[in-house]
Amino acid sequence: MIGALTKQLTRRRLSWATIIAVGVTGLFILTFPLLFNRPFPQHVMILIFLFATLGQAWNLVGGYAGQVSFGHAVFFGMGAYTSTVLLLRWNVNPWLGMLAGAVVAALVSIIIGYPCFRLKGRYFAIATMATGEIVRLMFVNWEWVGGARGLFVPMLDESLLNLQFHTTKVPYYYIALVMLVVSVLVTRRVERTRPGYYFMAINEDTDAARSLGVDATRYKLLAIIISAILSAVGGTLYAQYVLYIDPDSVLLLHLSTRICLVSVLGGTGTLWGPIIGAFILIPMAEFTRVYLGGGGGGIHLVVYGALIMLVAVIEPGGLMALVKRLRRRGAQSAASEKGILSTPA
Repeated sequence: MIGALTKQLTRRRLSWATIIAVGVTGLFILTFPLLFNRPFPQHVMILIFLFATLGQAWNLVGGYAGQVSFGHAVFFGMGAYTSTVLLLRWNVNPWLGMLAGAVVAALVSIIIGYPCFRLKGRYFAIATMATGEIVRLMFVNWEWVGGARGLFVPMLDESLLNLQFHTTKVPYYYIALVMLVVSVLVTRRVERTRPGYYFMAINEDTDAARSLGVDATRYKLLAIIISAILSAVGGTLYAQYVLYIDPDSVLLLHLSTRICLVSVLGGTGTLWGPIIGAFILIPMAEFTRVYLGGGGGGIHLVVYGALIMLVAVIEPGGLMALVKRLRRRGAQSAASEKGILSTPA
């Protein structure tokens, strides 16, 4: 009875500690623009939220469904280009452009996904990589959307309705934060419903899932459609934030690789993995770019590679899997110590 009471009190302490930690973290994130009112820290946080959202989107396909994609920049670029072209050519509001970009990205994901999902493993990854490069080259040579020169987003009056703010980055900060929260809620919802279980079954063994009646192709397409929509929304926000896009900024293979690395480093197939990965990789890239200038342009790539190699050797499941393993070891050692202490002399 005493042991059960002690265990219950320990759980309560842990739950209260978790609540306090989450509350303090949430308060810090909400008040960050007030505590750090310089443009650069706010810019870094906006990129963290953006890439955490993109990593969360990639995670639905590459983590839960197990289909490693190197072409997610296509969906990001579709969102950026669709909203920008609509605003530039027909003066369509950016929020409506964001919705249109999500629809276009969803259609493109079906066009790309249906033939590519007939391939497995490394062949699927290579196919998505090749598809991404084909789309980029198409946009490089497509003059109607600016070609290699790219497009400047028209300057609008500063307001939430126009999704443009010229005197401060704070509104972009909170919009990116809301976008990240939405992506987490969507992932959580998928994770706890039938499609999420089907995604994980497909990840474990596609043939076994098919033998149990799971339509693998259908659910892979569902995963990539949701992923494409979230990525396109991020693309529209990015276009309105930087006010300039070109194929080498929103359709480049390097962008797809970075999105993938964010999720892989944090832990694929987990809810918090992409967020942890973004909080590690993005500040590292931005600080090396700013403080090392042109001479340090590739250093963050070296560190990327070193981190991924380290994670692959220590824990292939990413940092979240490493944390879980350390927790299990701590629980086992605590249990063994308790057993030793409770053993009668």
